[in-house]
Amino acid sequence: MIEFSQVFIDQLVIHHIGCKAQGEPVKFSRTPYQMQNDDAVGELLINYFFRPFKSEAFFHFAHDEDVSLNEAYRLALQLFDEPLSFLEVSVKLAERLYEASNHAMIRGGEFYMVLFRNVVVDGEVTDGLGIFKSETKETFLKVYLKDQNFELGAQEGINVKRLDKGCIIFNTEREQGLKVCSIDNVNKGNEARFWRDDFLGLKPREDNYYYTNNYMKMCREFIGEVFNAENRVPKADQIDILNRSVDYFNKKDNFSEDDFAHEVIRQPEAISAFNQFKEFYEAEQECPLPSEFDISKSAVKGEKKFFKSILKLDKNFHVYIHGKKNYIERGFDNEKGLNFYKLFFEQES
Repeated sequence: MIEFSQVFIDQLVIHHIGCKAQGEPVKFSRTPYQMQNDDAVGELLINYFFRPFKSEAFFHFAHDEDVSLNEAYRLALQLFDEPLSFLEVSVKLAERLYEASNHAMIRGGEFYMVLFRNVVVDGEVTDGLGIFKSETKETFLKVYLKDQNFELGAQEGINVKRLDKGCIIFNTEREQGLKVCSIDNVNKGNEARFWRDDFLGLKPREDNYYYTNNYMKMCREFIGEVFNAENRVPKADQIDILNRSVDYFNKKDNFSEDDFAHEVIRQPEAISAFNQFKEFYEAEQECPLPSEFDISKSAVKGEKKFFKSILKLDKNFHVYIHGKKNYIERGFDNEKGLNFYKLFFEQES
């Protein structure tokens, strides 16, 4: 969790990174931005930079050989150790981002680098290095007084309620590759990987959030790829195990693989198939999952919206199943030549 109520901006610089696909250059500021004695602007900027980071998903810098070879990591350490190198580091990072922006969908925009003081992350007070990029411009109406009449004008600007791309690097966990949070609200799919992978070179921080998030993803994929209609598993049974999975993560504080198998999977053959799928998932995703960990409620909240408990019947009916799977019976009507579901209930509301 990030707490920024006491944060202040120590240094700030703005550069402009052109669209590389269109041959636009990078334009650098000669000096850092001079913060004015205007608390409103400072507060506006801090909220603009920090509020989008609501997730508790953190990352570390990484490199195939050694993290010390990751240039973004080296530059972040240089800045923390030598604050006077702020402008030099910002230029190098802006150039690195420009060189990484090879996809045609990546637009040009403003590059901000900020040195924050008094950031609290997971209870630890530290410094933060913020790197942000705004690509999306919006048109705003401006009302002004001219010759005792109110006039309207159009002005292009940045919506401070929407951060396009950003990361905050915390001066902690140095040996592991520093602690980092990162977002990209513009690009999706392959073109989005340039920010996290090509520019920053990040890998997920293996913590309780990471384990909870991946275990829930793995459960969904198991049901979609193994515990499915192709293997003669009725849709109602698939939804039932989805509901039990979410219920387990919602109610429990600690995860135990044995308990999960007993309470959620239940059937011995399904447990065996689940264990085999887990080995496959760990190898393919390169994310080893421990058999026990503390459940992150933040990760559960973010992931459970993908657990759909809707039984769709042709285009006519949607049946929402939240439990009591034994109150549902499936059959086939020979006379009509159609499948049917029979639902049992105690009260109608």
